[in-house]
Amino acid sequence: MGILLEVRGLTVELPTAKGWVRPVNEVSLRIGAGEALGLVGESGSGKTMLSLALMGLLPSGARVSGEASLTSEASTKKLTALSEREWRDVRGGEIAMVFQEPMTSLNPVMRIGAQIEETIRAHQPKLGANEAKRKTLDSLRLAAVPEPEARSEQFPHQLSGGLRQRAMIAMALAAGPRLLIADEPTTALDVTVQKQILDLLDRLRRELQLGLLFITHDLGVVAQVAERVAVMYAGRIIEEGPAHEVLARPLHPYTQGLLKASPTLKRGTLTPILGAVPQLTALPPGCAFEPRCVLRRDECTIAVPAFRIIGSDHAVRCILV
Repeated sequence: MGILLEVRGLTVELPTAKGWVRPVNEVSLRIGAGEALGLVGESGSGKTMLSLALMGLLPSGARVSGEASLTSEASTKKLTALSEREWRDVRGGEIAMVFQEPMTSLNPVMRIGAQIEETIRAHQPKLGANEAKRKTLDSLRLAAVPEPEARSEQFPHQLSGGLRQRAMIAMALAAGPRLLIADEPTTALDVTVQKQILDLLDRLRRELQLGLLFITHDLGVVAQVAERVAVMYAGRIIEEGPAHEVLARPLHPYTQGLLKASPTLKRGTLTPILGAVPQLTALPPGCAFEPRCVLRRDECTIAVPAFRIIGSDHAVRCILV
């Protein structure tokens, strides 16, 4: 499996009234063609800011360092060095994103088909009207939207939550990207529809050989769709490895806490992680999770732990392992 996306030491800094903060702090990860990586963490851990950096959609004034590269058979694009004009070709054409709440992402006064066609024409401006419409309907069929001809003529408010999310997936796939970023795409859906969307993303990944970055706070969800898992906390990756291994033998106390706080049929009582993700303007001097960790030691307050490989393919940022 060839490497599609490689991120090395990516750091995003944002200006605030209290100084510069790092919502993404020296993040490194890889995604191969046809591979799904689950990015897990609580709200405020930096997951969405990382995805926005990979889409070239950072807030004005952001500073970026490190590298992010997108590789194809013909070339390698350095995402962190692209101009806005170059981003217009990459965004949607090579990297696409499915957002958490489709009702706020879709234009409420445009028909579904017109929105998808707009995406297609942005990357293929010379396409004829009939061909653009055919590609629009093909995208809706690819996303398993029933009656695509009728749905394409409807407005977002006329669709159910599940159909709106399928329409968003159709729009993301319309220009033929190689990397798909799904930012908590099932959070607002009920359980049965959530399973359908997860199955759809998994099928599309395999059939189209898409690289998939699946962002979620729910380890139960990521177990259904990802082959590898990266756990993020306070801007850093603190654990990464094969999904089955991370979920069966979590090494970091934070990952262990996330699992204990996730509902299952076998577990009658959930154990919450006390406290909250620290403010980026007031991070602890050592391990960012130390104030909330039940296993903390004095050494945890001294320095940020190194990211160490344990075994063959499992890495963790913790001195206790």
